Amino acid sequence: MLTVNIGRIRRDIETICAFNATPGYGYTRFSYSREDALAREYLLEECSKLGLSVTVDGVGNIRARREGEDPGAPSVMAGSHIDTVLQGGKFDGLAGTVGALEAIRTIVEADIRLKHPVELVVFSEEEGSNFSLPLAGSKAMVGRHGPEDLKKAKSPGGRSMYEAAKNAGYNPDDLPFQVLRPEDVKAMLELHIEQSVVLDSQGLPVGIVEAIAALRLFEMEISGVPNHAGATPMKLRKDPMVAAARVIAKIRDLARETPSGTTVGTVGRIFCEPNVSNVIPGKVRFTLDARDVDEPSLEGFVQAVRKTLQEESKSQGVVSEMRFLGGSKAVFLPPEITSLIESTANEREIPFMRMNSGAGHDSCLLATVTRVGMIFVPSIGGRSHVPEEDTRYEDLERGCNLLLGTLMKLAE
Repeated sequence: MLTVNIGRIRRDIETICAFNATPGYGYTRFSYSREDALAREYLLEECSKLGLSVTVDGVGNIRARREGEDPGAPSVMAGSHIDTVLQGGKFDGLAGTVGALEAIRTIVEADIRLKHPVELVVFSEEEGSNFSLPLAGSKAMVGRHGPEDLKKAKSPGGRSMYEAAKNAGYNPDDLPFQVLRPEDVKAMLELHIEQSVVLDSQGLPVGIVEAIAALRLFEMEISGVPNHAGATPMKLRKDPMVAAARVIAKIRDLARETPSGTTVGTVGRIFCEPNVSNVIPGKVRFTLDARDVDEPSLEGFVQAVRKTLQEESKSQGVVSEMRFLGGSKAVFLPPEITSLIESTANEREIPFMRMNSGAGHDSCLLATVTRVGMIFVPSIGGRSHVPEEDTRYEDLERGCNLLLGTLMKLAE
């Protein structure tokens, strides 16, 4: 039975992790940065050694292809991303990219010619760290975003993603002619770290993803009356911070009370104006990130938060607004693909569990044009997007062997 070489996987990960803008403080490799360019140069060199034909689209998505016996057949894709959040971890995205590279490398070295072409795909700007546009590369690949969308996506310094892609040597104006068509791809596989604690707590090396949670992102804005912190009696205040605090405090309980039992709600960013210690705030804004694979429960949760915001605003004599910023639908992965991954795990005697993904992935977008499968490997302690993010190489080896076996079955 064909297996991957974990030593090469470790080498690839360690080499790419050396391309890091914040050494000693986690791993920072933003799309279109010098570190990103060096990582891509390394990957392209490895693809060249394998004789793969490489194309790069208008935002930098890489597709490296090994032809099959029937070059006209749709390809089977595998891969992930290589960009990071600020001071993130070493395995997020990179594990899936390197795992897919090693799977194809193993097939090439064994001189196995499959019926379908196999492709390594490396997505640009998955994290949205540069331009607050998560999954930007995969959105562009499937035609969800074009040049005009990239012009609107701006970095904190005001540079657009369109401009950044051009400066990196890509041509975003070509994107409308590079959209992935359903007839061009048979399936897409993505290996990824779990980014949660379930697999690690269960002592299992692999998770087979059945569904990816829907997302709803909102911003709440509560406006009151700014005033002197010492001279304004408590009973005469119209303090938006009090209303905000009460709403935020209730979000956890509202999420726990949904019928699905799998709803999560997070307040991750808060703004306060004027944000000084001796002034009652005039305005408070905060975000709500709400997710669940059960969309009716998710909508019920959102409505409960909206009602709470209205009630608390009225009780404090303040005005509030709940603005929808964006979101995505739940993605249910095809049973025939999850079953194929499961049968491969059984053949290779790899323990696993079926599970859902609370995080979004490039596979969510690819699911709009093809059949998608996802394999999770454990995150130690459930940590991710932090320097402490870690995954055992023996777990990654089993996940990559499962990826290899499934890729070969789909391409046969």
